[in-house]
Amino acid sequence: MIGDRLPLALDAVTLPGAGTLAVLHPDADADLSALPRDRVRVVSPMATVCAAFAARGYDTAAALDPDVRVAASILCLTRARAEAQALVAAAMACTDVLVIIDGQKTDGADSMLKAMRQRTQMGGPISKAHGKVYWTEPSAAFADWAAGPQLQPGGFWTAPGVFSADGVDPASALLVAALPETMVGTVADLGAGWGYLSAHVLDRGADAVHLVEAHDMALQCARHNVTDPRAQFHWADATQWKPPAPVDAVVMNPPFHKSRSAEPGLGQAFIANAARVLRPHGALWMVANRHLPYEDTLTANFAKVVELDGDARFKLVRAERPKRIRR
Repeated sequence: MIGDRLPLALDAVTLPGAGTLAVLHPDADADLSALPRDRVRVVSPMATVCAAFAARGYDTAAALDPDVRVAASILCLTRARAEAQALVAAAMACTDVLVIIDGQKTDGADSMLKAMRQRTQMGGPISKAHGKVYWTEPSAAFADWAAGPQLQPGGFWTAPGVFSADGVDPASALLVAALPETMVGTVADLGAGWGYLSAHVLDRGADAVHLVEAHDMALQCARHNVTDPRAQFHWADATQWKPPAPVDAVVMNPPFHKSRSAEPGLGQAFIANAARVLRPHGALWMVANRHLPYEDTLTANFAKVVELDGDARFKLVRAERPKRIRR
């Protein structure tokens, strides 16, 4: 973890004496105590990560501003190679003095070091806690790694690191096929991703759709994919988001992973919040992997739960009449 390796790197290199230190894509619980807090800006596309660091007194941002210089960047590798390369390119483009790269071996720390050595001289590496940290001076040699929202052959926009970046997720497609032909009132799409469900809900006549997504890059893609004026975009934690008024329906294909670990509690929290944001006679339409244990949470939060026709991989659920559970 970065908290184990960063102090060792700072013994080997000298941080710039002044200026912002950008820390890119750390985990929400990452230990950054080796850095002077008043100079750190935590950069993460995840609203949940930014909220966690803001609560600890850190300056935060969803992305690096290409027009704002930083003295040094400390980059935490992501598992998706294209996303990690884009982060390197972004850091190189706006950093003045030093770029530090930290990552677990399972996140491609070795292969990234090899790829960077082919383009520039690298310092380190230092190995500890099943990962590596290494560093270099900013270089224009990585400009071709830059990536952002791009139009895909299927006619939709996605970006590296966004869920289902290569095509329509089959679970979401299954849910769309099960939705009623006409949808009325206001709908919330919790965990909206790049907007596939919301686009179909709008096509079926909804008065308004709230796209709630914690990943900033996914939400940027959704703005390309859903240009209807009835759409409203929210960079927020879908398990905590509150609408301006209760909604008539919720659609969702909730995530169930945090990092690489399966976390059914995340989907359960989505279900609980769906019940909170719905009108008394509202309905939840949800798709999930068949093995996920959501039934108890659904029956605890809704008076009526109906399993629709799914398939061997995914279950489809319509839940109606949310219960007002005291919390």
